[in-house]
Amino acid sequence: MKPTRVRILDAADQLMRTIGLAHTTTKEIARAAGCSEAALYKHFESKSELFVFVLKERLPRFAPLLVELETGGPRDADDIEETLVEIGRQAVAFYMSTFPIGASLFSDPVLLRRHGDELARLDMGPHKPLDALTAYLLRQRAAGRVRAGADPAAAAALFLGACFQRAFLHSFAGERPQLGSAAQPIDEFAATLVRTLLEGIGEPEPPARP
Repeated sequence: MKPTRVRILDAADQLMRTIGLAHTTTKEIARAAGCSEAALYKHFESKSELFVFVLKERLPRFAPLLVELETGGPRDADDIEETLVEIGRQAVAFYMSTFPIGASLFSDPVLLRRHGDELARLDMGPHKPLDALTAYLLRQRAAGRVRAGADPAAAAALFLGACFQRAFLHSFAGERPQLGSAAQPIDEFAATLVRTLLEGIGEPEPPARP
């Protein structure tokens, strides 16, 4: 049998994706995990903390990427276009995965506020990807790979806003024709988005010699 902590995360992931965060209780999670609610609280302080660990451990490719973007690492020296395409792919996948979990919170303002307060206590929240990408673009600007006059925070907001919109449209309409241009494959979408962004903030090519 899997360790209790793993079973709890498995159950939380399944329930949150199926009925949403607002409708999932720790009692239901414990029952699905085959443990007591008291055992659940030995591993996690709250449902919000469980949500955070579901995001970190069930979407493992995005969480480490955000940490590296915020703190810096070998990726800083990689080609900026390739790095941004990878960020775009991961961001769309992340938002598509979290929509079914978090959307139900917006039907209950009190619960939404309580959840927001708890995420703030845990130093988490939906601003984290924006902060991480802004930090990355600031370092790229300092290295001369982004135009000196560009605003990294605005560029990060535009970029992740487009990723969020792409995920929202997919979550809303699925693969139906109503998606229109948003039916574009994610890899192609990310590459096109990055090229468009870099046309605005990228360091211009030196003029050709006569």
